[in-house]
Amino acid sequence: MIIYDTKQRKKVSFTPEKDNTVRMYTCGPTIYNFAHIGNLRTFVFEDLLRRTIKFLGMKVHHVMNLTDIDDKTIKGATQKGISLDEFTKVFEKAFFDDLDTLKCEKAEEYPKATEFIKEMIAMIEKLIEKDVAYLTESKDVFFRIKSFKRYGELSHLKLDELEDGKSARVDSDEYDKESACDFVLWKAYDPKRDGEIYWDSPFGKGRPGWHIECSCMSMHFLGDTFDLHTGGVDNIFPHHENERAQSESCSGKPFTRHWMHAEHLLVEGKKMSKSLNNFYTLRDLLDKGYSGREVRALFLSSQYRVQLNFTLDGLLAIRKMLQRLDSFVDRLNESKGSKVLDLLAFEEEFTKALEDDLNTPKSFAALFDMVRFVNAQMDEDEIDASGVIELLKKFDKVFGFIFEREKQEIAEEILKAAKARFMARQEKDYTKADAMRELIERAGYIVEDTKEKCVVRRKESYAND
Repeated sequence: MIIYDTKQRKKVSFTPEKDNTVRMYTCGPTIYNFAHIGNLRTFVFEDLLRRTIKFLGMKVHHVMNLTDIDDKTIKGATQKGISLDEFTKVFEKAFFDDLDTLKCEKAEEYPKATEFIKEMIAMIEKLIEKDVAYLTESKDVFFRIKSFKRYGELSHLKLDELEDGKSARVDSDEYDKESACDFVLWKAYDPKRDGEIYWDSPFGKGRPGWHIECSCMSMHFLGDTFDLHTGGVDNIFPHHENERAQSESCSGKPFTRHWMHAEHLLVEGKKMSKSLNNFYTLRDLLDKGYSGREVRALFLSSQYRVQLNFTLDGLLAIRKMLQRLDSFVDRLNESKGSKVLDLLAFEEEFTKALEDDLNTPKSFAALFDMVRFVNAQMDEDEIDASGVIELLKKFDKVFGFIFEREKQEIAEEILKAAKARFMARQEKDYTKADAMRELIERAGYIVEDTKEKCVVRRKESYAND
């Protein structure tokens, strides 16, 4: 498998370090609100990566954190006058519902920051002992960036540029720290800001910073050095750069062997923003009549390192693509011949594309090259479709959308009309057949004729075609 390593800025050969098992950490959501489609594109990329690892014969131990301690979660809980757990569990459930809707496989571990406070405190104490972190008069603890000589290697930023203020993304915590670039490991308790939410520690009341949470949880489950750390490009700096600095300073070992990051999602060519009225959650799209299957397929249609320009027209194009796939599967299910097709070239092309840094556009091309080839064969003769269906199932272990049709309840009278149309066509009574089609379409359905039946679908699934 070939992946693009963010730190090395090039494609590299990737294999797990031991036991043929990829130990992978992904930065999960901050559970203070519903995830937007930019977040979800990254999570679908990570699901694709997970599925591809298994498709290529490796195992995976996947850890994704849930950030339930954060300025936003604490603000939300205190404003509502409820506990942090009561506030975050609503959005935790919503997140898992979104993953289910998008057909994302579950990670092996979903640790929450609130479950690892003791371990975070112990890690901070160790960093203080090593003199790479320090306690301020205000009882905040900061990591001393100058102590980590390799700071900036991941994000390819230079420390002197950060100190001069040339980077727009310096951590902006306002505390009495030694350097403007130092980042917080422990935030002292502020009753006005934090309400009743705090933890006791040797440094005083307070809570951990965001960066230390991920370091602690990833190393707890995967060890001091693991195979792969992923996230969105917005995580590279400062979050992942800070994770790397504090983790390696603590353990004295490389934090992770490789880094992979998904590019931003744009909406209609612009950065997603509520002020531009182009901000979407998955629920917004479902309310508009689109499906999780369609959203997943759209996310996968673009290679993860390329900015995806999300449009509703793009979703409609994906809808038509999936309809072609559905019709193809229906046709396969009706083919009762014995002619066996050689599909090895398509399987090899599909696999080769995934091995090359998850090149999903090329894997899509391999899939539809096969569809065209098989359709042409079925135009000439009945085939043994079992091998084609098995290959589609193999492809779908990665894609997760080929066989995931939305269930549609069809009215009984429409099913009777479809059956009557089929019989009329068999008897060459085309006047009656046309009348049945008209009845079906007036009721809001689409009818497709096959050799063995008439298939009907709700017209909503073809909305705006």
